Amino acid sequence: MFRVLLIPVLALVTSLALGALVMLLFGDDPILAYQGLFQGAFGSGRAWSSTIRKMIPLILTGLSVAVAFKAGLFNIGASGQFVMGSVFSVAVGIHFEGLPMYIHLPMAILAGMLGGMIWGAIPGFLKVTTGAHEVIVTIMLNYVAALFGGWTVYAGGTQGQTPGPLWDPTARAISETPDVLHSAQIPWIFGPPYRVHFGVLLALLAVLIIWWLIYKTTIGFEIRTVGQNPKAARYAGIRVEKTVVLTMAIAGGLAGLAGTIETLGLNHKFAPEFGGQVGFDGITVALLGQTHPVGVVFASFLFGALDAGAAKMQFESGVAADIIQVIQALVLAFVAAPLIIKALFRLRSTQDDRHSASLNTSWGGS
Repeated sequence: MFRVLLIPVLALVTSLALGALVMLLFGDDPILAYQGLFQGAFGSGRAWSSTIRKMIPLILTGLSVAVAFKAGLFNIGASGQFVMGSVFSVAVGIHFEGLPMYIHLPMAILAGMLGGMIWGAIPGFLKVTTGAHEVIVTIMLNYVAALFGGWTVYAGGTQGQTPGPLWDPTARAISETPDVLHSAQIPWIFGPPYRVHFGVLLALLAVLIIWWLIYKTTIGFEIRTVGQNPKAARYAGIRVEKTVVLTMAIAGGLAGLAGTIETLGLNHKFAPEFGGQVGFDGITVALLGQTHPVGVVFASFLFGALDAGAAKMQFESGVAADIIQVIQALVLAFVAAPLIIKALFRLRSTQDDRHSASLNTSWGGS
């Protein structure tokens, strides 16, 4: 267990040290910068609430990538699945006026998860039927999802084009939906100025469910077996094709849930730029958390803190907030290539370290 945690911890420490070196090269004070970062993430109740809000979608997109990894699949499509979850949940959330919250809110959440599941199942289905690599397909579907989301809120034009079906004609911005109805909004745990909603509990519940599914059920055993050796899994009677499609659907549903919670709990509407890098950050979170649900929570907390503290760091020290993305990229590089960390710290490789290499392989891939 100690060795499993050692590489991510050393990767983080090394990334922070290199980030400090970059600051020094540009004449900035890394101590002042990191003090501002800490204050922005943990220095007050509002800082803590910002960290928690940032970690919620990271938990779910990290779980999405981690579940796919367990089956030897690389889900690069969390961003697109995130968008589809948001669009589907908004479509339900702005309609069905008059429904009570205990019916309307679950409907919107399930719709968002369904949107993500559909978008995740497509590359899984294409993989088992045509051999199309899930990395290529999920990347392409990210663009399709972004364009689809933009179309739903298209504002029309001067030539009489038809506006998108979810466009809000009263919006000051030209491309966004109306706010979802109050009955479809996730309620606050702590209201303004903290703005922490019950989505954090849904994310933690998802962690428990995925842990139970992967490690305590027959489905989870089949997923892990396919990921470790698909030929042996097939010989043992496991339907590999079904497992691949199911795994990608589950992964998509988790990313869709991330978009759903962000929409219903925080933004209450959808706009084309919604989501940002959270889908790709889920890859780093999954790797840093060693693809374990509990590890994903801690990695999400760390990355949420980095994101939450970036603005305060820039304000206090003048260091550009973009340095946080540099640090996150370094963490990803070091965790994905643990031999670098082993060489830097003169760590001895063991047979258990082969697990890291398995993260870079994919069932049926070349």
